[in-house]
Amino acid sequence: MSRHLERLLQLDALLRSQQRQTAASLAAALEVSERTVRSDLAFLRDRYHAPLEFNKTQGYYYTDPAWRLPSISLSQGELFALTLGARMLEAYAGSAYATQLRSAISRLAERLPEQSWVDLQQVADERILFRAGATIDLNPDIWHQLETACRTQKTVQMSYYTASRDSISERKLDPYILHIYRGTNPYVIGFCHQRQEIRWFRVDRIKTLTVLAESFVPDPTFDAKDHLELIFQHEAGGVPQSVAIWFDAKTAPYVRERRWHPSQEIQEHPDGSMTLHMVVRGLNDLKRWVLGYGKGAIVKAPPELIQMVRDEVSVLCRHYQPSPDTSDATAT
Repeated sequence: MSRHLERLLQLDALLRSQQRQTAASLAAALEVSERTVRSDLAFLRDRYHAPLEFNKTQGYYYTDPAWRLPSISLSQGELFALTLGARMLEAYAGSAYATQLRSAISRLAERLPEQSWVDLQQVADERILFRAGATIDLNPDIWHQLETACRTQKTVQMSYYTASRDSISERKLDPYILHIYRGTNPYVIGFCHQRQEIRWFRVDRIKTLTVLAESFVPDPTFDAKDHLELIFQHEAGGVPQSVAIWFDAKTAPYVRERRWHPSQEIQEHPDGSMTLHMVVRGLNDLKRWVLGYGKGAIVKAPPELIQMVRDEVSVLCRHYQPSPDTSDATAT
């Protein structure tokens, strides 16, 4: 936004306030000369046909309060889309941008008649709801520090909680990109100095973070698009592997209606079942995804994934074997 446009927006807001405004008071508020203020007022009249008047009692004021500065030309539909986008981002990505989003949309709303904005807000509040399911506790300060580090290519030092080990470790990371997976899981992807490879870290698991003075040069072979396309869910480790998963006729429609991976190909069968083929990195998330479909899914390849599912099912069977006490209670 140009300085002139920003000043015109501030001037417009001052003229709509309940306070009496003179050239002197406007100049003081805008930190410019009275000459500049008079020039801006003339610009509003001449260029935008602003209904501006002045008298000793009221000072400068709009004779038609419904007039709006057309410096930001948004229709009701466009502003409504922005409002819904803000609600969606807040619901799915946490509160990192909540304050800035509310402020920006409120400023944009000033360009619409008040009743129009009230109507849009009511529809957004009462008729369209966003629920993300389980929510995360995202620290906005850490998120914004990572934004800065990615933009300026600065290494960060962080205390990171690893859920699988239930422990906290110290890590140095060169942050390449921020990625919000499925709208609810915020990750920073970059070069981990400890592991000496590209790793993913959940931002909400970062307990403390410091942006260091140390700069980094990203690996020239790293391509974010290619990197993200080969993973399944958010697991990035391992070499690419061909995967084949069969789904029975009852389960197939639920799998068929979505695109789960850029490389996927579907092989249809006469009985309504299907086989899903993909080339992915990492098998742990894929294992959990397959198990979520229960008996409706069978892994056909690779052998490693077949064995992983077998081992998991074997342990589950042992967990759910009835104990002697349970058997006696059932018999009774």
